[in-house]
Amino acid sequence: MKSREFRELSIEELEAKSRELRGELFNVRIKRSTGQLENTAKLRTLRREIARTETILGEKRGATT
Repeated sequence: MKSREFRELSIEELEAKSRELRGELFNVRIKRSTGQLENTAKLRTLRREIARTETILGEKRGATT
């Protein structure tokens, strides 16, 4: 997802997306440690998407208070 798409989501949806991405990152890390991960770039992509969601969440939470 692009930043624009993340900004369109509500705070609750962003929190849910962040949890989903963190779960997916956990699964990818397990696959990497067992040697089953074929697309190693997925780790970097997931970390960046998590950072993107957390940044936008912080911006939205700061704007509401």
